[in-house]
Amino acid sequence: MGWLTWGLAIALIAVLIAEFINGWTDAPNAIATVVSTGVMAPRSAILMAVVFNTLGAMAGTAVAATVGKGIVSSSALNLPAITAAMLAIIAWGSFAAKVGLPISKSHSLLAGLAGAGFAGGGLDALQWSGWHKVFLGMFCAIPFGFCASLLLGKLIVAIAGKMKPGPAKRLFDRAQILSAGFMAFNHGLNDGQKFMGVFALTMLLGGATKTFEIPIWVILVCALTMGAGTSFGGWRIIETVGSKMTRIVSWQGFAAEASASSTIFVASLFGIPLSTTHTITSCIVGAGASRRLGDIRWGVLKRIMLAWVVTFPVCALIAFVAAKIAARLF
Repeated sequence: MGWLTWGLAIALIAVLIAEFINGWTDAPNAIATVVSTGVMAPRSAILMAVVFNTLGAMAGTAVAATVGKGIVSSSALNLPAITAAMLAIIAWGSFAAKVGLPISKSHSLLAGLAGAGFAGGGLDALQWSGWHKVFLGMFCAIPFGFCASLLLGKLIVAIAGKMKPGPAKRLFDRAQILSAGFMAFNHGLNDGQKFMGVFALTMLLGGATKTFEIPIWVILVCALTMGAGTSFGGWRIIETVGSKMTRIVSWQGFAAEASASSTIFVASLFGIPLSTTHTITSCIVGAGASRRLGDIRWGVLKRIMLAWVVTFPVCALIAFVAAKIAARLF
């Protein structure tokens, strides 16, 4: 491994720490509803999330290619800039976990890359071929997720409303376990791949590879790192998403997870780096509203959405300043 210089080693470690933070603070969204409804014990749900997040992260590379090649021109980046972008994600993600805010690590990552790239090459550094996919995911995930979950919830009420409570609950308890597993898998399929793309880009910038490529060992390392982060739980975020925002039961949890995971799965097939946090949160709101709008705690939702709005500029600014400092120092 003669290619492993100190600069490359530090940058790769920063990418893996950011991936770990992603697993710790973002993946819990996948199991928040199955925990809050009492269908699964927290530790069992976390174990399931670890397994399915890891499997999902190993299931494709379309999103990784978009993030690694289509967001910022590699000519505008260097190893200190990549490290600066990862520091932005680590700092903002750790803060969000401490206060229990479900922010988007996807948008943190994309903003960090944009800030670091802008520091090195201005607007010309941004690759609009990839950013149109980002904007597509950004502006479609929330309304599509909300509407899909709302309609599925209404459909469940219409079809299963006449069932006896006991059999109905057992049915949707089982269905929610399946949908939570699928949600965890798709979180890995989309979010896990993003950091694989950055890892591969870092290898290219560090001279370890001659072309952008994602070998199997990179997939394994990133997938297992995210899985390790997921095992730490992210309990405050689970509490915020699963119970503080609205109170739901298993049929609503199934509606939210089925809608969110289907949305993320389709986006992943087309290489769209979607925010899984935005998607599942909007689906939980839709599932809650399918019974009555009064079940939504709008104050909590407003606080969450405010964090979403400031994520992009905060992470871009941190990465920009850190990249400028790094450029002067190195």
